[in-house]
Amino acid sequence: MNLGEYLIALLERYGVEAIFGIPGVHTAEMYRGLASSPIRHVTPRHEQGAGFMADGYARVTGKPGVCLVITGPGLSNIATAMLQAKADSIPMLVISGVNARGEMGSGKGHLHEMPDQRAFAEQCAVFSRTILKPEDLPDAIARAFAVFEGARPGPVHIEIPLDLMNASAEALPAPARAPVTVLPVPRSLDGAVRAIDGAQSPVILLGAGAKHGGAAALALAERLDCPVVTTAGARALIPVGHPLHVAASPGYGPVAALIESADLALAFGTEMGPTDYLDFELNRMTVPKALLRVDIDTQQLARGPATEIALLGDAAAVMTALAETVAPVSRGGAAHVAAMRKVALNALSPHYTDLLRVLDSIRDAVPEAMLIGDSTQLTYAGNLAFEAGNKGAWFNSSSGFGTLGYGLPAGIGAKLGDPSRPAIVLIGDGGIQFTLGELGTAVDEGLPVVVIVWNNTGYGEIRRFMEDRQIKPEGVNLTPPDFTLIGRAYGFETVALDGTEALADAVAHAVKADKPTLIEVCGVK
Repeated sequence: MNLGEYLIALLERYGVEAIFGIPGVHTAEMYRGLASSPIRHVTPRHEQGAGFMADGYARVTGKPGVCLVITGPGLSNIATAMLQAKADSIPMLVISGVNARGEMGSGKGHLHEMPDQRAFAEQCAVFSRTILKPEDLPDAIARAFAVFEGARPGPVHIEIPLDLMNASAEALPAPARAPVTVLPVPRSLDGAVRAIDGAQSPVILLGAGAKHGGAAALALAERLDCPVVTTAGARALIPVGHPLHVAASPGYGPVAALIESADLALAFGTEMGPTDYLDFELNRMTVPKALLRVDIDTQQLARGPATEIALLGDAAAVMTALAETVAPVSRGGAAHVAAMRKVALNALSPHYTDLLRVLDSIRDAVPEAMLIGDSTQLTYAGNLAFEAGNKGAWFNSSSGFGTLGYGLPAGIGAKLGDPSRPAIVLIGDGGIQFTLGELGTAVDEGLPVVVIVWNNTGYGEIRRFMEDRQIKPEGVNLTPPDFTLIGRAYGFETVALDGTEALADAVAHAVKADKPTLIEVCGVK
């Protein structure tokens, strides 16, 4: 067994079921072990697509998305996807080749050579490590999974020099999984309980770090009879219509006012960063009067607004413990939320109201669907005030790093990770052209994703932004191709709609047909 084969056996022991990558001469030895492995290999059309597929897979399964990429351009191509995953705390393992020991950064013109590949990757990852001898590999993999399972997750990069991939691994221990202990509930919650029991108008703030804690959050909210505000990353935690759920961005004016009026905010698994908490109208951060914060990352607890009580631990576990400890209260929370929700919806512009109506119709037609968004108008509206519900999923790339081209490959990864739920991609005509070729990957893998192309003939939201500020639009008007022709060329079923009236029915029909389907929606602004 050489080191490349040992790597694949090691990944098997860690429960890896899928790898995304494009093989090359610099990774061929890794594929020697992959051919006989039960691990499924998915070949995208571009390494950025591989990273986005791994991202979507990880969000749905909770397992790290694993990628194999070649030296140099393979790594630089996947960097954007790594940075999106880093911004959103998504577990991703990127394994790349690197030039042979003694050749790295030599400047002699070796194939794919970079001045310092590890230093480049380190800017995109939680950590980056170069394997300098075979026995380094199991330690590096163990450290990566410790990050994924016991800390704030994110992308990890491991590079293997070309001269080591074929090195003997016979002297290495049999591939084994190192145990990881997840952070427990903090030893003492007394201070937190006293603060909560003393609050008159608390509010709960949920971020993506609480993604496994929907039931715990509701138990705590019902115990306190207080509003629950979810960021976009946590929007699919709460059932549709729950009377305490404020399904809107914490930075949206009426919601920001609710948070500011509270005498205690309980923030669970949220970085409280600008893309989630920036007031859309006043361009300022929403800062509560007093803050109790729970996070799995000690460094994150030190960032952001001033915190009166900071607890290091798993968000779901802490919420469960608090719900079992704090005193029950009745304070008319449902009526408060209903009144605030009415004000918030009435304050929306007609443009956003129309977009939210479209999203509601899709959710109602296919309530169990995973809605995976790109940076596009439907997604922006949904992040602002869409009630996704807890039967499906809602995630996208329009916050954090804010990439384009994410939706299609991420939808493929999500469908691969959970074949039981429909995967519906929301992507604009501009965004899909970043990763249009990944339509072929969906067909290759037999994944019946439904792709909604929101065709406003360009970068519509940027065009609107310019016009609102009396800037003559430049560079935002694109001549789109015929997406239905392209979809059929790749083997997709296709539908062309003029407007949104029949969109929900078309989506429901596509889901029932269980075939890869592209629905182009034209005539939108």
